[in-house]
Amino acid sequence: MSLQEWIKTLEENREETLSNRRYLHEHPELSFEEKETSAFIRNQLQSYGIEDIRTNVGNGYGLVATIHGEYPGPTIALRADFDALKITEEADVSFASKNTGVMHACGHDVHTAALLSVAKVLQQFRSQLKGSVVLLHQNAEEVVPGGAKSMVEAGALDGVDYVFGIHVSSGLPAGKVGYCVNYGSAGSDSFVIHIQGKGGHAARPHQTHDAIIIASQIITNLQTIVSRKVDPVQPAVLTFASVDAGGEAANVIADRADIYGTIRTLNDSVRKFMKKQLYRYSEITAEGQEGEVAIDFIDGYPSIINTPEEVDLLVGVLHDYFGKENVVEIPVGLGGEDFAYYLKEKPGAFFYVGGENEAIKANYPHHHPMFKLDEQCLYQSGEAFLALVAKYLL
Repeated sequence: MSLQEWIKTLEENREETLSNRRYLHEHPELSFEEKETSAFIRNQLQSYGIEDIRTNVGNGYGLVATIHGEYPGPTIALRADFDALKITEEADVSFASKNTGVMHACGHDVHTAALLSVAKVLQQFRSQLKGSVVLLHQNAEEVVPGGAKSMVEAGALDGVDYVFGIHVSSGLPAGKVGYCVNYGSAGSDSFVIHIQGKGGHAARPHQTHDAIIIASQIITNLQTIVSRKVDPVQPAVLTFASVDAGGEAANVIADRADIYGTIRTLNDSVRKFMKKQLYRYSEITAEGQEGEVAIDFIDGYPSIINTPEEVDLLVGVLHDYFGKENVVEIPVGLGGEDFAYYLKEKPGAFFYVGGENEAIKANYPHHHPMFKLDEQCLYQSGEAFLALVAKYLL
């Protein structure tokens, strides 16, 4: 009765684990369209003898499966997301996407195959478990509103004591495992500012309310929120990604403009403040030029906030299994991740497994057409999950 016994079985199943990953990579599906992926996961879980499986959990194709241990004890939830991206794959791999224009360019195929490998081992050894394991196979992480929040609302975490999630990383060398203390991701919101002015002839600007001028002033003024209104020690980013205004005629003043952008923050109070000021500055600026604004604000995911005790336990487990030299603390980035919703409900942590290997060109960023991973991370993700479960349930 030991973790070594579990790992030995995991290694014996490597061929199946690799086959599952490559099948998923060849058959990616977009967020909220993952019907076949969900069916594949369900069929695999059933083939392992797992009977307690809920399908279509939440707002899409999410699955929640429970492996009930022989003895009473805590319940640990492990999460893997399974949606893909609208990207045409250019990576030179034998198992490239067969779904034109859709690609697993973020590693969710690896997460899913790794969690399936863990499920098979734990089901085989469930008579050893002093507690239970909930497998959260989540849909639609890539697109707001995501799948996590609705799965939580549908009871995915009912009875769960701790929750852990994993993400492979093409920016972390293969063989390394990373973690964040406290914040693990940023709150990520997006917006469109619709500006309505009054168009006219370019030779008579005094008869117009130039929407492009209003847009440029709004952009300039909004940037002072970060530089002059937010505490400098609090991370905050306000980025304008696109401006759509006017037409191609050089002698026409635009009557409308749309500004597209995103806000990234860690602290929730800063997040709320930024949203409030976005409205205030935009409205005041437009009014000064006799224009009007309407804002579509899309509330994205909150920040991941890892709980201290679970981070300490996680780091200890990773040190013991992978060696201290292979475990690194990672500075928090300002990307968004809906695993945050699980951590709003239960203690736990989110961590990373390295998949970077320059020798095989596995060093492109996530969401890139050339993205690929050293498949060592597939097996190490499973090992990390098993080591965590062993710490709690053996």
